[in-house]
Amino acid sequence: MLKTDKIAQQKFILTSTLCYIVPFATFDLFFTDYRLKPMKVENTQVQMRKGILEFCILEIIARGEVYASDMLEELTQARMIVVEGTLYPLLTRLKNAGLLDYTWKESMSGPPRKYYTLTEAGTEFLHQLRLTWEEVEDSIRIIRTKPSASGSPETPVVL
Repeated sequence: MLKTDKIAQQKFILTSTLCYIVPFATFDLFFTDYRLKPMKVENTQVQMRKGILEFCILEIIARGEVYASDMLEELTQARMIVVEGTLYPLLTRLKNAGLLDYTWKESMSGPPRKYYTLTEAGTEFLHQLRLTWEEVEDSIRIIRTKPSASGSPETPVVL
């Protein structure tokens, strides 16, 4: 066998800093699962929920003044899976951005409670988020109802 034929039967694999010559027979052995990290749907679901959490909080507060514990309960019922350690820093960030305000009210069952309301800036911010949400819904609807490559229309999925 000629030297050029032997070289033609080898594959070159570039790694971050080195170049290895791997015989064709061992090529499949080289690419084991250590390089591929399987994606977990749960991670993507969590990221999607985090992405809309501010929007959901502002929607809840837009209905009227609300206590953080009540927000947490409503978000949990809506399956947003939020914990206090996530909610309170987010409320503080929204307050510091001028989107929320709060008032202290006496409680029959303990210390005074902090009730949140939207500021004028918060109302405008929420309006912009609602427009964006409608655009995202439309975009997803368009993508999900497009005919398949074979030409037959897919059954539209209602969001």
